[in-house]
Amino acid sequence: MLIPFLIMFREGLEAALIVAIVASYLKQSGQSRWLPAVWLGAIVAAGLCLALGLYMNHIQSEFPQKQQELFEAVVALVAAAMLASMVFWMKSSAQSIKGNLHEAIDSALQRQQRQALGIVSLVFFAVAREGLESVFFLLAAFQQDVGIYAPIGAVLGLVASVAMGALIYKGSLRLNMRRFFKWTGIFILFVAAGLLSSAVKAFHEAGLWNHLQTTAYDLTQVLPTHSVLGVLLGALFGYQDAPAVGEVLAWCLFIVPALLWFLSGTPHKAVQQAS
Repeated sequence: MLIPFLIMFREGLEAALIVAIVASYLKQSGQSRWLPAVWLGAIVAAGLCLALGLYMNHIQSEFPQKQQELFEAVVALVAAAMLASMVFWMKSSAQSIKGNLHEAIDSALQRQQRQALGIVSLVFFAVAREGLESVFFLLAAFQQDVGIYAPIGAVLGLVASVAMGALIYKGSLRLNMRRFFKWTGIFILFVAAGLLSSAVKAFHEAGLWNHLQTTAYDLTQVLPTHSVLGVLLGALFGYQDAPAVGEVLAWCLFIVPALLWFLSGTPHKAVQQAS
């Protein structure tokens, strides 16, 4: 429940932040008549992503066992790649995202006969990008966390992000976005590492990877994954009590360079909020 909540909160807040910046700029520039186009773009993108997620979840359940394992492995790889790319994209683009959006809005409004289409498209693709990432992550998360609590966590995270986006739009809430994206970015990189490790395990169970299957360590008697601490560590860091060598290598080979790269360089400035 915790992982889906935090991921959907982060993804949802990114999308809500973009929508809030666009809506605020239109309002401040006397172009409020285009606000319905903003809401339309966001709603259509969210609806299509939801439909895609439901469809992919449905077809997965019809696969034979080995094909399900292969599907899970591919989804985990795609989700890990999307999460990592999102983290590094936000790190490099956060400083200029508001200005870039303002330029895109001005460009869309200059097209006399296609102004509404331009605004709808701008918001649609911004929200769809976050929604597509969420679809693949949630598919991977639900495969690892079977039960009602994972979907509940995802819904709660989305609701919280929409509420914060509304407060940002109204000017009632200001966040230190540099710190927010830094710490959530570190957290998401650990989630991505756990997904890569689970992909290696799924490839083995699908019969496509049979190397490095020696048990790296066995902590089942000390810290089992079904214990409270084991569940927490598994959710936050992808912990397994008896992983194969290949799973540990995949986890380490990703998280070490990813963290070094993410934490290196001059920290980006906080994302400017729409006032």
